[in-house]
Amino acid sequence: MTIQDAKLTGTTYNVSKLLSAGTTNYKTAKNEGKTFIMYLAAGMQNSLKINICSGASIGCLASCLETAGRGVMQPVKNARLNKSEYYVTSKHAFLTQLAFEIMSKIKYYRNKDTTLYFRLNGTSDVDFLGQIKKNLGIDFLTYDNVVFYDYTKILGKARKYKDAANYVHTFSRSEDNEGKCFEALNEGINVAMVFAGELPKTYKGYKVVSGDKTDLEMLKYNGVILGLSAKGKAKKDASGFVIQNY
Repeated sequence: MTIQDAKLTGTTYNVSKLLSAGTTNYKTAKNEGKTFIMYLAAGMQNSLKINICSGASIGCLASCLETAGRGVMQPVKNARLNKSEYYVTSKHAFLTQLAFEIMSKIKYYRNKDTTLYFRLNGTSDVDFLGQIKKNLGIDFLTYDNVVFYDYTKILGKARKYKDAANYVHTFSRSEDNEGKCFEALNEGINVAMVFAGELPKTYKGYKVVSGDKTDLEMLKYNGVILGLSAKGKAKKDASGFVIQNY
């Protein structure tokens, strides 16, 4: 499968590239292999008010990782807003550029004996690979030495890719979906949970492992809780998104 080397699009929104190097994120920087991540502006931060985090709760949006690290810097915020605007107003061009960038990375590292990791939803929750396959006819899940992974609040999306060899989803807990979390765990799907303090060894009978060691911990387990420490505005959460008493 190939994609024509079309020109990069999105100049209307000042978007020269969609993917960022994993070294821009404190956790992806620890990953083995080469990691690339894409950040959009979470929720409905676009002119069409399209929610690109359709499963997000109030607590999730308030505590979003876009408020952590470099996400608080105005130039970074502007870049993410531009990407979201690009996606909702020119979806086909956006998907074409995203596919082009992914393919370019695959071609560049083809003979360099390394696994590529892509996290397309750094601060969004969209089935970009499904949309690329539907709109462009490119199935990136057929490529070797390429792994895609994401966190999601959409249990149906986690189930859709549960048996995919190279696309791993971790379901993410919020203050209003704990029941779905236990469904996911019982189906062998990992679940991310944010804890206020030191991680427990178990939570409500399920094993807890640190999800903060690297961003690829989810690839090592099935049906466990990936415990995360509160970051950014999540440190002051009072919605129940962050687990306080355990």
